[in-house]
Amino acid sequence: MDGTRFDWNLIRSFLAVLDAGTLSGAARQSGISQPTLGRHVGELEAQTGLVLFERGRAGMMPTQAALRIADEARAMRDSAAAFSMAATDQETRVEGTIRLTASRVMATFVLPPVLTALRAAEPALAIELVASDGIENLLARDADVAVRMVRPTQNDLIARKINDFVMGAYGHEDYLARAGTPRTIDDLYRHTLIGYDRTDLIERGMRALTGGYDRDAFQIRTDDQIAYWAIVEAGAGIGFGPRFVARRNPALHRVLPDLQIAPLPVWLASHRELRHSAKVRRVYDFLADTLSALPLDRDGK
Repeated sequence: MDGTRFDWNLIRSFLAVLDAGTLSGAARQSGISQPTLGRHVGELEAQTGLVLFERGRAGMMPTQAALRIADEARAMRDSAAAFSMAATDQETRVEGTIRLTASRVMATFVLPPVLTALRAAEPALAIELVASDGIENLLARDADVAVRMVRPTQNDLIARKINDFVMGAYGHEDYLARAGTPRTIDDLYRHTLIGYDRTDLIERGMRALTGGYDRDAFQIRTDDQIAYWAIVEAGAGIGFGPRFVARRNPALHRVLPDLQIAPLPVWLASHRELRHSAKVRRVYDFLADTLSALPLDRDGK
């Protein structure tokens, strides 16, 4: 008997007939058709060279040869069941390493308590956080899950908008005490403005609101989001950022509350194959539920 070409379904059918005593009873209990059961028993007899059943009106009577191999057959069945359970458990177990990428603002100001809660809920999970304003390539598996401020466009990704960063203009109380609080958009021209260096997001936003403002209107410029916010908190001038982040510092005050700055969307993305990974699916759903519940999109300070 060639074990490399052996069909394990033959053992299943053999045991079904052995336990039921008839082909019809085995068919009812196993869900395998009577012709298939009969064919499997015949194939097993041919492969082993043994006569396993005596066919008669009373049913399928096992021979001594069948009884001799019954225990081994049941052990094989139990091993197959254990293997299947282990494989299924591996697919459904939330453990191992998950690689998450997010912008530096999100990674610094928003995600730490979220990841703390995730680890408390899933202690067998290890988390690698890539804090970067670059876009990691999910298709190349540079990351498993991404939190992005732009909508992913790749067809092989699952993307979901989960919130909005509502934006505002802010100045530290020390700066406002020195320079005064602007009352109109035109007043901003007389203030130190903090902008981006190579990215024109703030410039475009200001031009949309006023028709003016170019790069030279921003006396301090940096593209590093954490450095940008640290400069605002140091009292260097007026900057623009998420209200959710600004509320962390009571010394920051919102200026021009009627200034309508477009919100910054928060997108969650992962590869479509996440549905085959319990840990990726779990992290994706956890982040979606947690981040969508945060007050990123609520008006306030």
